[in-house]
Amino acid sequence: MCKRLNQHTLSVVSLIAGEYILLACHICCIPRTPRAQSVPHSGNLFYDCGRRVQVKMKGIVDELHYTVDLLEGGTALSDVIDNHIYEQTLTQKNAFFVADLGVILSQHVRWRTRMGEIRPFYPVRCNSSSAVIELLAALGCGFICANKYELELIKGFGVSSADIILGGMCKQLSLIKYAAKSNVDHLLCDNETELRKIARCHPKARVLLQVAVAPSAEGDGLAMTFGSTLKDCRHLLECAKELELQVVGAKFHVSSGCQDPEMYVHAVSDARCVFDMGKELGFHMTMLDIGGGFSGSDTQLEKVHAALRPMLDIYFPPSCGVSLLAEPGSYYVSSAFMLAVNVIAKKVVARDRQQQRHDGVCASDEPEFLYYMNDGVYGSFAYKLLEESIPAPTVHKVVSPEEPLFSSSLWGPSMDGLDQVVESCLLPELSVGDWLLFANTGANSLGATASDEHKPPVFYMVSASDWYEMQDLGISLDTSMKNFSLVPYSLPSGPLTTTVSTPA
Repeated sequence: MCKRLNQHTLSVVSLIAGEYILLACHICCIPRTPRAQSVPHSGNLFYDCGRRVQVKMKGIVDELHYTVDLLEGGTALSDVIDNHIYEQTLTQKNAFFVADLGVILSQHVRWRTRMGEIRPFYPVRCNSSSAVIELLAALGCGFICANKYELELIKGFGVSSADIILGGMCKQLSLIKYAAKSNVDHLLCDNETELRKIARCHPKARVLLQVAVAPSAEGDGLAMTFGSTLKDCRHLLECAKELELQVVGAKFHVSSGCQDPEMYVHAVSDARCVFDMGKELGFHMTMLDIGGGFSGSDTQLEKVHAALRPMLDIYFPPSCGVSLLAEPGSYYVSSAFMLAVNVIAKKVVARDRQQQRHDGVCASDEPEFLYYMNDGVYGSFAYKLLEESIPAPTVHKVVSPEEPLFSSSLWGPSMDGLDQVVESCLLPELSVGDWLLFANTGANSLGATASDEHKPPVFYMVSASDWYEMQDLGISLDTSMKNFSLVPYSLPSGPLTTTVSTPA
């Protein structure tokens, strides 16, 4: 008979290809064992009161060694951050990520609630962390891959080829051949040259045409860079018929920077035109990809759904047999990750001569600080190149409310003029060795590359309630997430520093 231990809560750690997974969860039916004894449970799950354990993880690595501790009672994300900063301060002071898998789960539940008829296909380039990929696969997501490495990564988790789309509008011949060899048949295309390459290397491909979206009032300069106009789509359909290629659907993409939900109205209408042209030419088109651009904001998701739903009901009702899919990337992972960086150097560069700051404090005699961190634009902040700015971080130390704030800029370690992470923000005076926490860093900071050597380690956690919700959704260590190897984790008993927020 299964009985839960009386509010026993364990934090469990899994190391997946160099990433630590922290799970704070109640454990059922696990008896206490002597310190030197390990009890295997649920596939690769181990409960060990000893100090070290050996674990084999199928498809990842053969053997791992790591410390195991038992946690009595609950823990919070802030406790986990404090603990890892404490440990890093005692050792190398390396940058690291902390992430909450429960956030990804919550985002998925929100998606199912509001966009349930639209299946999510996750773009791997957004964040290729092993734990993220395996969790999203367990939740039933499909995947958009852009290169051979991403295809190998996703296939390595047992994802069906039918649940993979090869994206990118300019693919190497070798990549198209590899997709054919791997039975990945769905490919995106928006030009004749690419279409002819596909016909040559993957004649059984099932092509989705990317339709261009007109620039919005906000001036999205990239809107017309990718995709074909309606006129060009007809030409591509005629070309595909000549090449005896199957065209099975269409895709459009509205940028996350677009604030006008009406862009979706025009995009769906254009997609319907492409489907009608395809039908005229004898194509059986059954897939519509509405692209990405989902920021993760609940308000934005509501606005997009409100604009999309009526148009989809008109042009692509359930009775038409068209499968709907989307590409939420940042939506899933951005807010789930937090990056901790260390201040490695500082400079006083000038006097701040502003007459008045927005907070009403006179700044005429205050210094301006440049802080250099152990991660920058050439590392985890590479996504700065895709965005206008990065919000000011949280300072991880006790700061008095009366302590003055100074004009500051934050830089990476390269000493390159382009390696500026935050151009201007207000911070208390920092010292070398202080820690800064950047929230919402899960998107475009951990993309798939052939080598993870220089990536900061990633520590994941999930609350007990979220872990139970995963189990309610059918996720288990036996079947859905076989590569997770979980062992108890505990916090040290010593005092830890708390964090404070500072205004930007």
